[in-house]
Amino acid sequence: MNTYPIGVLFSRSGGYSRPAEQGYFGALAAVADINTDDAYPFRLEAHHADPKGNADRYAELCRDLIRQTGAQHIVGCTTSWSRKEVIPVVEKLDALLWYPCVYEGFEVSENLVYIAACANQQLVPLLDYIVPRFGARGFLTGANYIWGWETNRIARDVLTRSGGSVLGERYVPIGDDDIGHLIDEIREKRPDFILNNLIGNSSYAFLAAYQALGKEDPAFLPDNCPVVSCNLCENETTRLGTIAEGQYTVSSYFRALASEENDRFAARMKAENPEQVADAFFVQAYAAVVMIADAIRRTGSDEAQRVLEAVREYETATPLGSLRVDPATNHVSLHAHIGRTRADGDFEIVHHCSKAIVPDPFLTATPLDRLYANMAADARQLRVVR
Repeated sequence: MNTYPIGVLFSRSGGYSRPAEQGYFGALAAVADINTDDAYPFRLEAHHADPKGNADRYAELCRDLIRQTGAQHIVGCTTSWSRKEVIPVVEKLDALLWYPCVYEGFEVSENLVYIAACANQQLVPLLDYIVPRFGARGFLTGANYIWGWETNRIARDVLTRSGGSVLGERYVPIGDDDIGHLIDEIREKRPDFILNNLIGNSSYAFLAAYQALGKEDPAFLPDNCPVVSCNLCENETTRLGTIAEGQYTVSSYFRALASEENDRFAARMKAENPEQVADAFFVQAYAAVVMIADAIRRTGSDEAQRVLEAVREYETATPLGSLRVDPATNHVSLHAHIGRTRADGDFEIVHHCSKAIVPDPFLTATPLDRLYANMAADARQLRVVR
């Protein structure tokens, strides 16, 4: 029986270890499932490298995984910073990076497969939901690198062109928990909502401080001025106690999504590892490995370009639904569900996206002008009601 190596490149320590570790566990869970499924006449062998949150280590470790283990496929990277460090490596060595985390868009590579949402599949639907309900005056926060910069740039464009405004835009280094100045500025400027593009420890510190602000001033309770995120998942919120209660997240997957198939998957993952939460990061990494395995089964080879051709041609059943890679962008169509965090850290689904959104990483096909007009009308109506 053939054995095919799979590289797994996630940081299990450092300032964003919680979401990154989800990718690690998701990839390994999928490898274990493939190896016990008789439908696959081969085995996968996972080889993990841990950059420990150091972006300068990703390229070197990726190169080692490909050259030393023979892996044609690397499932990994959490931040856009680390992904961009890896791109030249997989392009030079003609391997595939399977990227399972939400990102800002404006990128395409023949050697990347994007399994998570770009801006038109997360940020745009999130703002379309939030602005009519709370208002169009936003305060933007972000980790000080390309994810925060570009996501906030798009948000600024959406808000200002729909008649709203950005009352502040502030950044902190990845993992920095010194965020008191953000809270002070938010208290002073009193926005309608806060867009949280912070990562890991920075995000957790901000949510705790913002909850304290809400207890001090009811204008900042989630019912009045929520924190909204594109990258906050159950593995994080369930460990935070009640500090994220009432805040909003957009995601292609929530454990709370009601379906027999999802209930079975979540229950099985919980039974196999009681301390592990199958959230979006976990499921996106899991889906990447399943797509790789399905393509190997179809082609009889793990050669990168043959696998890429197969996932472009055929749909693969995954916990995210049936996925097929768009040949023009190497992205997949995804749903944009919106959840509100409960006291136990799980999510109540407040908006169920019934149809998967076609990827548009450069925002060239998304009908933004119509969105701007609709949001402007909704914002005007909200001001009248208030």
